[in-house]
Amino acid sequence: MRLRKICTGLFTLGISFSLLFQTPVMAAEETSGDTSVQDTVAGITTNSIPGWPQGADITSTAAVVMEDSTNTILYAKNMDQPLYPGSAVKIMTTLLALENSQLSDEVTMTQTGVSGVTDGGANISAQLDEVFTMEQCLYAIMVASANDIALQVAEHIGGSVEAFVEKMNTRAKELGCTNTVFTNPTGLPDENQHITAHDMALIMKAAISNESFRTIASTPSYTIPATNVSGGERALTNNFSMISAGNAAYYQECIGGKEGFTDASGSTIVCAASRNDMTLIAVVLQGAQGQTAAEAGALLDYGFQNFQMRNLGDTDFNVISGGTVVAPAGISESDITSEDTPAEDGNLKRTYLYQGNAIGTATAMASQEQDDTMLIRGEKNMTAAKDFSAGKTYVPYYVIGGVGIVLLILLILWIVRIAKA
Repeated sequence: MRLRKICTGLFTLGISFSLLFQTPVMAAEETSGDTSVQDTVAGITTNSIPGWPQGADITSTAAVVMEDSTNTILYAKNMDQPLYPGSAVKIMTTLLALENSQLSDEVTMTQTGVSGVTDGGANISAQLDEVFTMEQCLYAIMVASANDIALQVAEHIGGSVEAFVEKMNTRAKELGCTNTVFTNPTGLPDENQHITAHDMALIMKAAISNESFRTIASTPSYTIPATNVSGGERALTNNFSMISAGNAAYYQECIGGKEGFTDASGSTIVCAASRNDMTLIAVVLQGAQGQTAAEAGALLDYGFQNFQMRNLGDTDFNVISGGTVVAPAGISESDITSEDTPAEDGNLKRTYLYQGNAIGTATAMASQEQDDTMLIRGEKNMTAAKDFSAGKTYVPYYVIGGVGIVLLILLILWIVRIAKA
């Protein structure tokens, strides 16, 4: 009987110890019971990302919305499907010309360029031996979509149209394009010429980084003065509806672009717009004439209204550069993960992800530099903890500890009494 009483007392003592000295554990937050993913609209792959703002379907075959500084894809419908590019080809033609010439260069029309007057496409009726400046040529290409001038610029820079086209394809690969083939600098139909909406967005990104391109691509009209051959000036009017204030498709924040139509490509449009320090690029391919500009505007609105930029470099202490992400508005920073891969300079390329979807990158310190930074931060945290502790009183903890000890002594005496009974 005495042994049983002693065991009972010890058991009670053990429970008392556990109650007195246990470490509280915070309950995990409840997760929503609804983990289902909304049904994906056919072709819109971004709609399948959990928690991603759902984008509306459009009538055009393919489209993409990409944020300029991070290359984050906000909306994608068949963005990797090869399609005829149409007049959007002239964006690459203009970009290459800007990268390989001076605006003051003189371009003399040869038979190569003049052949573009009768090829069935847009032109400014350039004549043999007529001389233009490169600046005038690029306005003619982007504002008037002039095929005759595009051909002549290609020959002027490449030595031949064929050599220039090789430069176009090489530059496309340098920009990260994976499924693009150019066969001419005009965009006229060719069964071997194709591009994807994603590739076109990458080309447009490079183009709008050039100040001269932005100026030319956003110009509603331009006048070429009389030349050595022409009897008067040429007044050119831009057919790009998104920068025309009187057009129903006018988009106030648009900073330029190109649209066109051929029977093979359908209606195509490439544009960029800036709002609240965020620049978005929209590409719409193989659409119905008169609809693609409105669809591009709606997609830009979707991007601006549903996404926001954040700088994680402010909280990611070992970031050297970068750290900007574009994520759905309202998500928590804890929802963003990262993956590191070695970079050629010995540092790390940090990719930020939301639900497995890349939303930004940064360059981060690696190895010893990383450890040193962590040590410095640890020392700062320790100093902060000491400073915090220095201003606090420990009296409440002494009172609690004293009460606990008294209760423990009384409990032990009670157990001894039980054992002697």
